[in-house]
Amino acid sequence: MSSGPELDIAAWRKSSYSNGDGGACLEVADGFDGVMPVRDSKVPDGPALLFPATSWGAFVAAVRGDALRSR
Repeated sequence: MSSGPELDIAAWRKSSYSNGDGGACLEVADGFDGVMPVRDSKVPDGPALLFPATSWGAFVAAVRGDALRSR
């Protein structure tokens, strides 16, 4: 079994797309080779999801380009 990144030392930052009034906030942590840790800012001691860095980049590009907007 392999171990994941040491998220205890992660420098989390809130997404610029998060809700400004404290709800619906997403945090990400940069600096982990090959993965992008993502968590809910309301539950900082809860689980984090680890996405492959290339998949995360494609997701962010799709959001910025409105590719995920419902039709």
